[in-house]
Amino acid sequence: MRAILLAGGVSMAFTLLVTPGFIWLFRKLRWGQFIREDGPKAHHTKHGTPTMGGVVIIVAAVLGYFVGKLANFETPTISALLVLLMLVGLGLVGFIDDFIKTHKQRSLGLTGWAKIALQGVVATVFAVLALQFPNEANLTPASTKISLVRDTGIDLMMFGTAIGVVLFIIWIYILVASASNGVNIADGLDGLATGSSIMAIGAYTIIGFWQFNQACGTVIENITSCYNVRDPLDLAVVSAAIVGALIGFLWWNTSPAQIFMGDTGSLALGGALAALAILSRTEILLILIGGIFVIVTGSVVIQRVFFKLTKWKTGTGKRVFLMSPLHHHFELKGWAQVTVVVRFWIIAGLCTVGGIGLFYLEWIYG
Repeated sequence: MRAILLAGGVSMAFTLLVTPGFIWLFRKLRWGQFIREDGPKAHHTKHGTPTMGGVVIIVAAVLGYFVGKLANFETPTISALLVLLMLVGLGLVGFIDDFIKTHKQRSLGLTGWAKIALQGVVATVFAVLALQFPNEANLTPASTKISLVRDTGIDLMMFGTAIGVVLFIIWIYILVASASNGVNIADGLDGLATGSSIMAIGAYTIIGFWQFNQACGTVIENITSCYNVRDPLDLAVVSAAIVGALIGFLWWNTSPAQIFMGDTGSLALGGALAALAILSRTEILLILIGGIFVIVTGSVVIQRVFFKLTKWKTGTGKRVFLMSPLHHHFELKGWAQVTVVVRFWIIAGLCTVGGIGLFYLEWIYG
């Protein structure tokens, strides 16, 4: 518990106190946000606002985690290091994307295929490493079984070792790409993605701590519902470090934002969220815990599919929403940005509480 509190406290203090220095530096480097012309007119005032704030979040989370562990005289575990690998790896992909945007002053950074390829590289490295390093109980960080609230009976290795490993890598890529792009799409209003990520990633602090207390082989209340998860307590520590970093960052990112996280932050946070779900054996539960990201991504899919279908049938494309993602639709309907953000935070909170509730109910009723 002390490591959890230290990790969260140190990372929060870092972003809260150091972010102004990064804002000054990014302005000097002219790393400012580029605003697309076809977006809401209210966003044009944000042009030039420092971006790439994800750098601050990543540095704070890594620092908070290691300080929390070292101050508690504990050795970092492979599970937590894998989460940090995903955080830093996808953060680097996002940084490249952001740098191209700011350097060339355009809304498009990496091409779609380039981003997919780089996300695939990070996901593949993570997947391969996550099946290594068994502990004394022969538990590896990840499992080849599809998980909901814990591992189910669906094991990808049923198709043989070679095919099973390939399917596992594809499955991990789907989770990583979906989560990282989902957070990226939600990052369109001041504080929206930051606040929503605090709740979703914070859920894994609770889940990790609960799995640690109810781990198989320890003194537990319900032996039939124990958890076979490697390093659950350390997953709670690393998630707390990320949450702390986000809380401190939100002070400067809330409306009117003085800095944006950019793709550097959104891709990194989505990747960390996917990694926490994979390593805690709650992969499909992530759909509910990160429900707000599913909703905003779904609005983009619906908009594009409906537009293409109506254009194919009538020659003139029609839209379901005034603009996608969904938060921009409500902006164009006249909602204030703060109103949209707070209401979406409420939805994010309900989704997160629902996910934690389902997790706990499964433990009770098994």
